[in-house]
Amino acid sequence: MESAWVSANAIRASFASAMSAMYQQEVPQYGTLLRLVAQVNKEVLEQEPQLKQQLVRDNELARLDVERHGAIRVGTAAELVMLRRVFAIMGMYPVGYYDLSQAGVPVHSTAFRPLDDEALNANPFRLFTSLLRLELIDDPALRQQAAEILAARDIFTPRCRELVSLCEKQGGLDARQAESFIGEALETFRWHQQTTVDGKTYQALLAQHRLIADVVCFPGCHINHLTPRTLDIDRVQALMPEAGITPKMIIEGPPRRRVPILLRQTSFKALDEPVRFQDGPGTHTARFGEIEQRGVALTAKGRALYDRLLAQSETGADNLTHQQLLKATFQDFPDDANLLRQEQLAWFTYRLTDKGRADPERLRQPQSVEALLAEGLIEATPMIYEDFLPVSAAGIFQSNLGSDARPRSQGQSSQAEFEKALGAKIQDEIALYAQRQAASLARCGVSVQ
Repeated sequence: MESAWVSANAIRASFASAMSAMYQQEVPQYGTLLRLVAQVNKEVLEQEPQLKQQLVRDNELARLDVERHGAIRVGTAAELVMLRRVFAIMGMYPVGYYDLSQAGVPVHSTAFRPLDDEALNANPFRLFTSLLRLELIDDPALRQQAAEILAARDIFTPRCRELVSLCEKQGGLDARQAESFIGEALETFRWHQQTTVDGKTYQALLAQHRLIADVVCFPGCHINHLTPRTLDIDRVQALMPEAGITPKMIIEGPPRRRVPILLRQTSFKALDEPVRFQDGPGTHTARFGEIEQRGVALTAKGRALYDRLLAQSETGADNLTHQQLLKATFQDFPDDANLLRQEQLAWFTYRLTDKGRADPERLRQPQSVEALLAEGLIEATPMIYEDFLPVSAAGIFQSNLGSDARPRSQGQSSQAEFEKALGAKIQDEIALYAQRQAASLARCGVSVQ
């Protein structure tokens, strides 16, 4: 029967496409953003044929137009556990731990995503998934009320639960079951105008933190943003006003570079959307549009350098000033692919060249990676960063929470506590990049000293 099961890659691709279509209906500006990103990507590829050739060679061009990451927030450990089971069917697993409470956002998070090269190139859909920390609600009575509201809801349809159990029991889903699963799972992330609370309760939770109200007061964990990937985020940021979209003040993450690193993000402001409380109409502000530009994944050494420089940099009053300050601070971070590799600051994927394939005997002779590269037997290309940055994520969240957002108690957050709620271990992203780099060398069949 295994041959009859739809692959996790196919289910993930179909689900990501369905979610994108749903979100475009719910938030029309998202459709405008997609068209703007597609336009900029097309222009970049026309202007930089070498970049296009590299993306084709690395099997990354096809994924560019469909690449998305979403963000959701759940209120209980039980919801988080069920999401883990749902995402496993799509070949998405928890990678990385992010403590956003350190930046005043009362959640801690992980990212569900594919793990290996084949799955990532098939469709690199990711969902940044945050668990609310109810202990950061100051008022004990309100904290208890929020817990009771969350305990009374089920964000999954009965049929979704049935299909997840069926998949786990039989080892997969056939075509009809997979189609049904995608439709049922999508309902968990759909926007609901009808809240589960009255206006007074909403306002009390809102006063604690806008994000707390967003998680507690609705019947599902609606998708808060769905992010396409651009090849030039500065260009998109500049063009957004012309498309009728107001961008956030600054682009989050590292500065613009010849060799992009990690992740740069920007967004349009969160929407004021009409909602219905149990005792009358109102509005809610949470969902926004985000874009990202991804660069090379950094090693632990590279990440330590990035974090140190970021901590030293100042925040500018506007994006131009901010980027100039960042660029000045990041002069100490090498902006050359060879230096990044030689100084072991970033991860790379290795492939045989035509010369290497023609001389298998030479490959079997013990030698260094640098010698193989110098002889032209192998080539190295930067490995795309597939994960997130907690400071950038918090910056995006905070910029969309309104001017009345205020710092919260940091509390005590830990990966162990999150994993206990998740019911599983989180994979370390640095270890995954190291495994993928080693596997790429192994595929070359080289004997490395």
